[in-house]
Amino acid sequence: MANIKSAKKRILVNRTKAARNKSIKSSVKTACKKVTAAVEANDKAAANAALIAATSTIGKAASKGVYHKNTASRKVSRLAQAVNKMA
Repeated sequence: MANIKSAKKRILVNRTKAARNKSIKSSVKTACKKVTAAVEANDKAAANAALIAATSTIGKAASKGVYHKNTASRKVSRLAQAVNKMA
């Protein structure tokens, strides 16, 4: 256990940030699953709507530093590719 005041603060701050990152990652995974479910159900309209929402969620996560920009770009690209293959 930390004895120094700054080390104790770092522990608290890291817990807070980890909880925030976990929440954001969870919302990204949920958005991705919605797109995948719509693609599997062959529902083009729902897939497009879910893709727009997922793209926004992933972009916000990348801007907050939860995901690297290339990772976010790759996720968006794969989802878009899946939706476009439906046509």
